[in-house]
Formats: sequence, structure tokens, C-alpha cells
Amino acid sequence: MSPDTAALLSQVTVLVVTYNSGHCLPALAQGLARLPHVRVVDNASQDGTPDAVRRLLPTAELTCLPSNKGYGVANNAGLAEVRTPYALLLNPDCEVTPDAIAALVRAAQAWPEATLLVPQLVDGDGALQVNYSWPRHAWKPRQGAADGPLGVGYACAAVMLIHMDRLRPLGFFDPRFFLYYEDEDLCLRVFQQHGQILVLPDIRVTHLSRGSVRGPRPWRSEYWRGYHHAQSKITFIHKHAGAVAGARAQRRLMLSACANVLVRALLVSPKHLARAWGRLRGVWQLPPQA
Repeated sequence: MSPDTAALLSQVTVLVVTYNSGHCLPALAQGLARLPHVRVVDNASQDGTPDAVRRLLPTAELTCLPSNKGYGVANNAGLAEVRTPYALLLNPDCEVTPDAIAALVRAAQAWPEATLLVPQLVDGDGALQVNYSWPRHAWKPRQGAADGPLGVGYACAAVMLIHMDRLRPLGFFDPRFFLYYEDEDLCLRVFQQHGQILVLPDIRVTHLSRGSVRGPRPWRSEYWRGYHHAQSKITFIHKHAGAVAGARAQRRLMLSACANVLVRALLVSPKHLARAWGRLRGVWQLPPQA
């Protein structure tokens, strides 16, 4: 590692939130083993993830939450302990190199007004993923459009560099979003306060989407995906478009979820049926919106 790279890496804390993510850690540790500041927040994993962190990343700071508090709350717990100028949010199903992290920090120093910076995400085959856009309620996401640094209104938090002094006054993740829409809410708040969200397409990181959680009952995971996605979607609409729009979205989603359950049952697709059933239950059990 060059002295320049080491100096850049000393300015950033890498923050990883895990939940039954032990299978991701061998590949993840290869990219993080030599970094000076790594913090892992575990959401009450049941697959031995904390032990794997201690073994594969022995210098990392590990926080084990007593129960699964959700992605945003776990990240907030880690961000509260960050003492470096920058924090890098990193999903456990991402494969990143020290050089890529150093490049993000270098870009943050070159663009000091940027609050959030993200690379271009690619899948395991190198194909571009859609990980940025204008605010998504205003513009349909497109992939591969950027050929240089680009200011956007939304960026996926799977890999996201945070300028701590710029984001801290705005607050971190809204704890009402257990899973899904928490990064969209964060980006929209930054955008509304005229903060800069910057995409750096020349920096690429592999993201094995939906690969961070593994368990003995995959149908159960699909159920909870549908459940939390439905709840977060309505919460986001209620928060940013108002109570009337939120109630209307809840009614529409209830009708579409009922129809989807029937269709998936007829097509005999257990995975999709579990997700559809979770979506229906999520709408049905949505707590009152403040």
C-alpha cells in the first residue's frame, strides 16, 4: 500500500451492518483487512456472523445489537461512533478494494461541497447496476448515463461515502424505515437542503445484490422483504407527500397486494408467493403514521 493510499484511508471509517451475513465475510475481509478504521454493527445475527467478524477482521470495532433494529438504526449506531472526517457505508455483499475506497476519499477532498459520494455499482459479471438518479419520484432511474462526476438527487447506500461534517447537521437515517427507502429518504433530505450527491462512474465496486442475507428458510426472507418494502414505501409517501397521499397509496397497495397473492398462489411460485404475502401483511399491519 502506497503512503498516499494509506494517508487517504486514515481519513475514513468503513461501516458495515450485518444480519446473517457470515457467508459474505471472507470476500469482504480481503478488501478491509488492512484498513485502519473498520466498524461492524451486527443486527442480532443467528449464523455466527459476530464470531466470523472477530476471526476475519480482528482489528474491527464490533457492536452486537440485542435484536434486529433494522438497517437505518444499525447504521446510526455506527455513525455515532465515527471520529474520522468520512464514513463509508458498505453492504456486506459488496467486494471493494482499498484503492477504490482511497479513490472515493480523494474525490471527496477534491469536491469538498459534496455531502454524499458513490461509485458506479456493477454486478458479478461487470454489468452496470442502477444505483443513482434524479429523485426517483421525479425521474425514472437510468444506468450507465454518467461518463464523469455527476450531481444527482438519489444514490444507493450500498456503497456510500459520507462527509460527516456536512451530513451530521441534517441527521442520519430516519429510524421509521426498518428496511428499504431509508437511503432514498436520506438523499431527498440532502437534496432538499441543497446538499451535493455525487456519482463517480470511474470508480466501480461489485455489488452482489440481495446477497447479504442467507438463512435456512429463504421463503421467510422473501416474506420479510415484501413486508418491510410495503411499510417503508407507504411511510416514505406519507412523510414526503402528506397524509392524504399516504392513505391513498396504502389503499392502492392493499388492493394490488391482494391481487398479487391470488396470482402467485395460482402460479405456484413459493418464493414470489411468500414475498406477496409479506407485502399484504405489511400494508395490513402498518402502524399509524405520525
